[in-house]
Amino acid sequence: MKTPYNSSIIPAFLLFFLSFTLQAQTATGILDNYIKKSGGVKAWQKVKAITMKATINQDEETIPVDIYSTASGKQALVLNFPGRDITQMAFDGDTYWTTNFETLEPIKASDEMVNNMRQSADDFPIPALNYRKNGYTIAFMGMETKNGAETYKVKVIQQPISVNGTKVPNESYYYFDTSTYLPVAVESLQPDGRVNRVNMDDYQQVEGLYFPFSINQDGLAISVKSIEVNPEIESSVFTFPQKKKDEEEGNN
Repeated sequence: MKTPYNSSIIPAFLLFFLSFTLQAQTATGILDNYIKKSGGVKAWQKVKAITMKATINQDEETIPVDIYSTASGKQALVLNFPGRDITQMAFDGDTYWTTNFETLEPIKASDEMVNNMRQSADDFPIPALNYRKNGYTIAFMGMETKNGAETYKVKVIQQPISVNGTKVPNESYYYFDTSTYLPVAVESLQPDGRVNRVNMDDYQQVEGLYFPFSINQDGLAISVKSIEVNPEIESSVFTFPQKKKDEEEGNN
């Protein structure tokens, strides 16, 4: 006599197989695949500086902007208004400063913000490259549909940052497209409880590396026009204006 067919066997087997497959997909494997698919470890390690020319689109206004970053942690974002460039933020490794848009005077940030900026210096050119050295904790959180794409969700816990003298968690969720392994979104918890959301799209290859050319941060649309890898960047781009003036007077 034939044994009666048990219809529950196949669903149970498929459930086990799916569970095994998801467990095999580790956070480490996802980040390693991202680095590989986006250009490779050696190519990313050769990057010492990046400049981007882009436009910021908000409230029907389009503003050209230049974005600078270096392996030493220096950063700057310069808005190009007609007849005048305004540095919205800059960090030269020692001083973090912004510009008051009413007085157009440069303003130094607090020592606490400087220390937070220094802490993130090793995230260049992409946080995934140095996460082991930086001691970040990563965890695969499963699958999720994000921006119309099936993604791997990875939690990244970085070193805590300081806010008003108190250490607060520094946690983010990265969403990697399952077909390309490129990140399509990042969600970061802010100290005030808000969630900062960044969406990325239109990846293009520059010097063998893949960069998103369309970025949206909480409704602020950034359209990248061009990216240059390892350009020569004048140090004055990052330097606090009064410091530049003092150095010029000291040389006279």
